[in-house]
Amino acid sequence: MAETTEELGARLLEAQIAFELSQLTDDDALAALIDDEIGHFLTESGTIPLEVVMPRALIKDVARKYTMQFPVEGAIPELVGQVAARLYRHPVHERTRLSDVVETRRFDELAAIATGLPLTRRTVDQVLESPATTDTLVEVVQRAVENRFGTKTARRLARPVEKWTRRGAVFVLESAQEDADDLIIDTVRDFWRSRADGRVSSFRDTVSEVDVEDTVVLIFEFWRTFRQTDYFRALLDEAIDEVFDTYGATPIADVIEDLGIGEADLREEGMRFGPPVIRRLDQQGILAAIVRRRLEPFYASPQFRTAVQS
Repeated sequence: MAETTEELGARLLEAQIAFELSQLTDDDALAALIDDEIGHFLTESGTIPLEVVMPRALIKDVARKYTMQFPVEGAIPELVGQVAARLYRHPVHERTRLSDVVETRRFDELAAIATGLPLTRRTVDQVLESPATTDTLVEVVQRAVENRFGTKTARRLARPVEKWTRRGAVFVLESAQEDADDLIIDTVRDFWRSRADGRVSSFRDTVSEVDVEDTVVLIFEFWRTFRQTDYFRALLDEAIDEVFDTYGATPIADVIEDLGIGEADLREEGMRFGPPVIRRLDQQGILAAIVRRRLEPFYASPQFRTAVQS
């Protein structure tokens, strides 16, 4: 009796499912499959320019969704807070010295570089030259006089205190401006050396677990409003434009290579995640169901019946 189209389709379906599963569940066959797919990607799809595959308008839409529209309420802040608290309490802080994290010699080098940056110089100059700095010093001295001698005496001495404080502040700040670099780097180095042999856990003397929680809340509150501003959107769009202006006409394979990801890296990660994930799916009976779900519609389709009956 001749085999019907439905019977033929069912037999071919089972054969193809068995073949696909053998390709995926055998480590050698999977390795060959991964090598083959990566090779074809780099030699075929990888030659297509980035902007042809991923138009910048679509990337902007995705970026806006996840930076400007994606909710940051609920589980996300809570999870971040839990992670921060867990890291805060981690016992590694008790057995690790600050100098184990950053060697003193390396810290000195970084401090010297940071202090020598033009940005640092300009920032220090602006702070020292700002009238607000002098006003702050005057206020600090006036409050000290009030705390020491009382409100009545402080009011009586307010003008002379302000006058002499301003004169002294100008002199001190002008003097400090000349040697600001050396003063800053010496202060930073002295601070580091006084703590370098201490445990990382010593930061808990300054920062409590509640402080960490409050900081997480502040960051999320800031982000919730900042991401809705036209300012942020303009910066986001400009950043994406810069990426596409630089790499839009560049083949995808070359973009990946410029990011430091080579062909060997792709194969390594494919074999790192592929076999264990597929093995677990197979053990749970999910892999066969996935393959069947993807293949079965074709063998029940008009296109299959037309192909075998023609």
